[in-house]
Amino acid sequence: MDNIDEQTLVERLKKGQQWAFTALVSTYQGRLLKIAYGITLDREESLEIVQDVFVSVFKNIQTFRQDASLATWLRKITINHCLNWKRKWKRRFRWHHDAIESENDKYLLNENKKGNDPEMLFQEKQLEENLMQDIKALPKKIRLVFVLNAFEGLSYDEIARTLKIKKGTVSSRLHFARKTLIASLKLGD
Repeated sequence: MDNIDEQTLVERLKKGQQWAFTALVSTYQGRLLKIAYGITLDREESLEIVQDVFVSVFKNIQTFRQDASLATWLRKITINHCLNWKRKWKRRFRWHHDAIESENDKYLLNENKKGNDPEMLFQEKQLEENLMQDIKALPKKIRLVFVLNAFEGLSYDEIARTLKIKKGTVSSRLHFARKTLIASLKLGD
């Protein structure tokens, strides 16, 4: 998508051009997967949700009015699909989740960054697991705001618009999330 602007991409999508849909998926799939995983905390469900998001986009691209950016529209659809999933599976929700990356991916990424120090790799893995457990323990409204800010890099204004809440609510939820996570990290020392 480097050579094509968003307006052109949307026009091509509305004309049903296959390469435009392929470009859309390759450009946004990773970002949407991070959002979905941050909400569901389940790799397989996140993959399925993102697939459903792209099917939904394919079916409904004609309704996209471009009031907001394509990324914002995709983000909203993803969040809605995730929240619907949470409602649907609330009683059956499991807290045994897989990480987004496989163990081999994590090892390779860490090995490239840190060398072959097994002790450091073990400590990083433990810290990451502890942090993810702490993030999982956050109330879902707090966790959603935290994920959108920390993983997706959205500003307070963008989060407020996406979730249809006040900017002050975003601020207070982020403050609570950070305070809780910092306290957990201090307890873990």
